[in-house]
Amino acid sequence: MDRRRRGRRRRPGHRRVRRRTHHPRAGRGIVNDDPAATAAPDTEEGTLDVPVAELRPSLEAVLMVVDQPLDAVSLATAVGHPVEEVVAALQLLAEEYTEQGRGFELRNVAGGWRYYTREEYAVVVEGFVLDGQQARLTQAALETLAVVAYKQPVSRARVSAIRGVNVDGVMRTLLARGLVEEAGQDAETGANLYRTTGYFLERIGVTSIDELPELAPYLPDMDDFEDELSGMSSSVATSAPVDEPAAAGSES
Repeated sequence: MDRRRRGRRRRPGHRRVRRRTHHPRAGRGIVNDDPAATAAPDTEEGTLDVPVAELRPSLEAVLMVVDQPLDAVSLATAVGHPVEEVVAALQLLAEEYTEQGRGFELRNVAGGWRYYTREEYAVVVEGFVLDGQQARLTQAALETLAVVAYKQPVSRARVSAIRGVNVDGVMRTLLARGLVEEAGQDAETGANLYRTTGYFLERIGVTSIDELPELAPYLPDMDDFEDELSGMSSSVATSAPVDEPAAAGSES
């Protein structure tokens, strides 16, 4: 076998992606009577060896926990690979999800990448969320809701720090239930801030946050307030806790 051909063998887990580079002389109206010159293509084709198998788990893990589309530069920084490789890997992953008929898709929206429910399964998700409104909140959700209520507006990272656990899954549940909502971004860090909603006040029977009972400053020592919040589900038939599945390593 020719050594040159053998040297081009693709490494396991890598995929080659064609890339086109615009020819510097193309489209400038240059007249040249040399047939060889005029026959030259206006693009040069090359390939990019993308380590998809290596990038896939890292990209999927990061995209699983983002609240808003994440740009390629931020993703490249997070996974420690060149932006060009990351963009190519993201495009390949998006194609694979579509080919495999997954219930979600990876989209590039507003300059950033994020997972979205595939449109044809929107009805299924809607039914699940509406049914979930009738299920009791877990103890973890009640405690997280209390932190938001007393510290609002507060970032998700701050809530996690106070509780000492990852609250990504719980926060998604509270958002889906309409008990908390986004309240802008932190001026220093740019992190999303969260606050309780009017629906939350309605469920616990008060008209404003000022009417919430006094609470010791060291959260989550909140036995008294947990009793208040537990009343939120007193009118609902008791059922097994149903919370949105959390990302790996997060609490639900």
